[in-house]
Amino acid sequence: MKKILIFGLPGSGKSTLANKLSKKLDCLHLNADEVREKFKDWDFSDDGRLRQAYRMKQLAEENKNQYIILDFVCPKKQYRNIISPDISIFMDTIVKGRFKDTNSIFEKPTKEEKVNYIFKTFDSDKHVQNILKNLITFNWRNPTVQMLGRWQPFHDGHVALFKRAFKKTKQVVIQVRDCQDWNNSNPFNYYDIKNGIIKKLSQENFVLNKDYVIMLVPNIINITYGRDVGYKIEEEVFDEKIKNISATKIRKKMGYDK
Repeated sequence: MKKILIFGLPGSGKSTLANKLSKKLDCLHLNADEVREKFKDWDFSDDGRLRQAYRMKQLAEENKNQYIILDFVCPKKQYRNIISPDISIFMDTIVKGRFKDTNSIFEKPTKEEKVNYIFKTFDSDKHVQNILKNLITFNWRNPTVQMLGRWQPFHDGHVALFKRAFKKTKQVVIQVRDCQDWNNSNPFNYYDIKNGIIKKLSQENFVLNKDYVIMLVPNIINITYGRDVGYKIEEEVFDEKIKNISATKIRKKMGYDK
């Protein structure tokens, strides 16, 4: 999981950028005001702000997705150090916000503080594209291995298969058949499966939109091709330990298949 901190004065455009970026990355967006509302904590004293920084950090690190966006004024370097973001974005678009107490304590980052992006305009669409250029590096024109399956759920055997596939071309497209409830089984929907894939592969340090992409496809049951089409279909052979990993058995343990 990588924490993306978007910080700056109230009214600087943090939430607009965070909303758009979270949709592109398909990730959780933690808005500081919504977090304060959830915990009924509107204390903006030094202690209250410090508590909020630790709370935002904890909520972020409990998340299992590849990215999480923290949309947070984070006015002091001390708070930003607590968050310890992997990617830091400073919205330097205004001189003063609407709250005098926040203006008085806000510390702009110095040259010594690592900030990946400093945006001085409200052009959120342009900023999102600039960020995505560095985060989404999967090259659709490069040779790619296809993995097609139900992935109900994506388990350690599938991870072993992914590693074999990745070695061939260094990028993989994982295609998820749209087959929830098909044949009175397959309980998981596409979003459950997608999140499961990201969680499993993140644990192995594979990065979504860099090493692989995930794609929803129809419930494909046959693959037909002509004589020499430039690709091949091949079976990977594993040892008994991997072969015995069964999604059916996993679903039964989870209480889905009887």
